[in-house]
Amino acid sequence: MIDHVYISVSDLKRSSAFYLAALQPLGWKEIGAYESDTPDVPSLFGLCDRVYGSGRAIGASIWLRERNPGETGLYLGLVADSPAEVDAAYTAALAAGGQDDGGSGPRPHFGPGYYAANVTDLDGNRLEIVNKTINPKRPS
Repeated sequence: MIDHVYISVSDLKRSSAFYLAALQPLGWKEIGAYESDTPDVPSLFGLCDRVYGSGRAIGASIWLRERNPGETGLYLGLVADSPAEVDAAYTAALAAGGQDDGGSGPRPHFGPGYYAANVTDLDGNRLEIVNKTINPKRPS
């Protein structure tokens, strides 16, 4: 299941207004903005669907981020049911030829109970495998 997608944009303020207007009819709303002061984590603007954070179901989010010079590609967050599943997927991705883009561990700057690992695929696309304690367990 897809948890979140990052979309790299040239103008965060302009794109935030566009996405809020375009997705509002679908029930999406602003989830928040994150102003970064470190080069490893970009400034972000987030939108979420109706169920995000409700505990009723796993919701989805889109995060807009300022595009860095020369940056292309996709950033896709995928749901894991536990930190152990995050670790296993991270290890498997590296074994399959992926590159480390931020090892397994807590990401408290994104919220309590946020545990993730980041890898790049063979073409430089970025994957985040994430477990969030706000998400209910998926049915088996």
